[in-house]
Amino acid sequence: MRRVRVIGAALALALPAACRDEVATVQPEVPAVLTSTAALSQSSRSDGEDHNRKIEIRDSCDPRDPAWAPTGGCLLRDGDVTNAEFGAFLRSPLTIPPNAYLIGHPAWRNEPSYLSIESGRSVRVSNAGGRVHTFTEVAQFGGGRVPQLNIGLTPAPECATARDVAPGQGVELLLSDGLHRFECCIHPWMRAAVRVGPER
Repeated sequence: MRRVRVIGAALALALPAACRDEVATVQPEVPAVLTSTAALSQSSRSDGEDHNRKIEIRDSCDPRDPAWAPTGGCLLRDGDVTNAEFGAFLRSPLTIPPNAYLIGHPAWRNEPSYLSIESGRSVRVSNAGGRVHTFTEVAQFGGGRVPQLNIGLTPAPECATARDVAPGQGVELLLSDGLHRFECCIHPWMRAAVRVGPER
């Protein structure tokens, strides 16, 4: 069981309509409270936030590459990965045909990809990248909701209702004890695990 609070850009983030085609917008399953990432950082300082309870969703899209535009553009100022390079990293050339395995660009990642926290403590997740992502809890890791990025993977059922986390937005999660798996339902190689339990 988990409680989710969305912490996102209160500004109207006008992503091009083409992005909505690649990343279907799904209504949140719980009420959302929106604030900016700056407000998230400010509140973290004021309540003594432990830095070991934060995960950043990261990518390194190149904002100078016009090839990102049809799928939402790139809102980073200094990324360096072109759309062509991103595509070249999707699968390994060492794969034996006809098998195909998703690899994905390593700049698209959750950092850190593993956390261990005490019971009753929340985890703050923020999108520090320039692209839309999700941070979706799944029973088992699998594919996402963008078919061309699901090479060799069956979509995780939870991705059907995954909530978008736009650049500058974040979520705060209060999780039950146990091991929780999360993935991006757009870029399914972006995975994380959070273990929650009593202090050791």
